[in-house]
Amino acid sequence: MTTAHDRVGDDFTAPSPEQIGVNYDQFGDLYDLTIGDIGVHLGMWTRPGEREPATTLGDLANRAQERSTEYHVETLGLKAGEHLLDIGCGTGLPAVRMAQRSGGRATGITVSREQIARATETARAEGVSDRVTFGYGNAMALDFEDESFDAAMAIDMFAHLSDRQQAFHEAARVLRPGGHFMMSEFTVRGTPSAVQLAAYQQTWCCAAPGTVAETMEMAATAGFELVKVESMVQNCAFSGELMGILYADRREEIIQRYGAEAVAQMDPVIPVVRSFFRDHLGSYLFLLRKPGRW
Repeated sequence: MTTAHDRVGDDFTAPSPEQIGVNYDQFGDLYDLTIGDIGVHLGMWTRPGEREPATTLGDLANRAQERSTEYHVETLGLKAGEHLLDIGCGTGLPAVRMAQRSGGRATGITVSREQIARATETARAEGVSDRVTFGYGNAMALDFEDESFDAAMAIDMFAHLSDRQQAFHEAARVLRPGGHFMMSEFTVRGTPSAVQLAAYQQTWCCAAPGTVAETMEMAATAGFELVKVESMVQNCAFSGELMGILYADRREEIIQRYGAEAVAQMDPVIPVVRSFFRDHLGSYLFLLRKPGRW
């Protein structure tokens, strides 16, 4: 690598072929570790001409979540005039996108009052508040009549539940026969240490993850048919890496938001969670169907 001195001022001269060769001989492994081992200097994090290109890690993370949302829209296939229940709606954008792309309606529920406010504002800002609404709701005791919805989804939400089986039964109850339920679930890979598992549960406010087979068994017990299941493990592992990097990069902002004492408690936990994501956490997307007409 050239030094800062070599690059400064009008006296800079381009490296000779011999210098370039020595540089790659010496630092090729470093480049592999930091930018990828394909041999291209820059990855295509965004396509040329995109209206809002990603220029920071935060932008990249948001873009990845938008792509996930678009894939969920495609997978569920909500149709115009149909009514979707978003169980654990978060800040509302997935339900909004579902309504926008399909022409259908969406009702979202969450146990977070803050999320309800943000989701409601998102629907208003996106011009779909006449078709998309949000309110308080418990996935294990849904406050809706039987067969109220044409479709339902629960993205990264079952991990928080104390009774996943009951939530499957409730989702099946409120779906009309033939309706689809799309849900994602975190699963365990290998044998994590007790420290890794505790760090994950503490940081994400989750129950211990189960296996893919256990999830499929609970869905079947609730009466669902399996349409398809897809592994999202690679995206899960990368998300853990990005989380660790962003935590370090934004540490001062986090201190300002939560205080130095809280961050001091987080510091030793984040690397452990990162290792758990990389080595032991899986993620799968399930498309299920309630038997019946259609």
